[in-house]
Amino acid sequence: MKPFLLQQLERYVQRLEELDFLLSREDIMADMGQFLKLSREHADVSAVAKRYVRYQERRQDLEAGHALADSSSEDPEMKAMADEEIQNASQEMAELEIELQRMLLPKDPDDARPAYLEIRAGTGGDESALFAGDLLRMYTKFCERKGWRAEIMSESPSELGGYKEVVIRMEGDNVFGTMRFESGGHRVQRVPATETQGRIHTSACTVAVLAEPDEAQAVTINPADLRIDTYRASGAGGQHINKTDSAVRITHIPTGIVAECQDDRSQHRNKAKALQVLSARIQEKERSERAAKDAALRKGLIGSGDRSDRIRTYNFPQGRLTDHRINLTLYKLSFIMEGDLEEVTQALQNARQAEQLAELESSLPG
Repeated sequence: MKPFLLQQLERYVQRLEELDFLLSREDIMADMGQFLKLSREHADVSAVAKRYVRYQERRQDLEAGHALADSSSEDPEMKAMADEEIQNASQEMAELEIELQRMLLPKDPDDARPAYLEIRAGTGGDESALFAGDLLRMYTKFCERKGWRAEIMSESPSELGGYKEVVIRMEGDNVFGTMRFESGGHRVQRVPATETQGRIHTSACTVAVLAEPDEAQAVTINPADLRIDTYRASGAGGQHINKTDSAVRITHIPTGIVAECQDDRSQHRNKAKALQVLSARIQEKERSERAAKDAALRKGLIGSGDRSDRIRTYNFPQGRLTDHRINLTLYKLSFIMEGDLEEVTQALQNARQAEQLAELESSLPG
């Protein structure tokens, strides 16, 4: 294990001793707010310290195994036992090292939150809108595989099928942490159904993934900064939906950010949903601006998540998906379009963790 990681882990052991002492003090126990705060820290620190203690134990076992192997070179039975202990200890230490590295990385509190995923048709006209529909199906299938709940918040269907724009809300375990790297430009290369000459066309969609704001920490929006328009909903929904001004469009005047919802018959519920999406978009704008500043200081491997970044190509004639940020190429496009995205999302998370580990190492004093 790298020396800088061992230094970090030693600090966790020291901090655990400090927390044990603090939590035993009567004045701390009498202050419920302070007690709960330190108890939460104790749980986090203890989890890391316990794994590190186990790592140290296995390192001692490894050293003992080597010593036994050296001293029993003429005893085949003892040598075999020592070799087995060396192998077991080495394997567990490697697993613990990976686990401890991940535990040391800074956690984004938004990773556990639900997320809004927006898909917008871009260059390519009708073919782009059809691809937006394919992406929506891919993501909803992925949600089903993960046991997540997916709900359409707003949609603008295209005349020939697919969507000009569609927004879904996803809720489940570590949704934003898993989906955050889907933000950016998605390019498709295929022969459109309307193409008579069999020529391959290239079109694109943009995807944005926004963490749903925590109500306690949500962006405070001044009602005076909002313009709220109501209009008649269009599209599916039967006769009733077209007779009332139930659809709601909200504009945040200072930023020009817009959110709309027309999926519910209730104007009140549509307004509440649109406000949720608007708040998420404003928060994401602030996050993107921070990410752009960070990217100016360092070249991020995964990118800033900007919509203009071309992150991925879906090549249907070759059955190939390529993620350009991490040079990942998979020849299983038909499975991926059916929601088999696990290999892609996991590779992106692994790349980000490696990047964070490098940042952590470089930030420590020499």
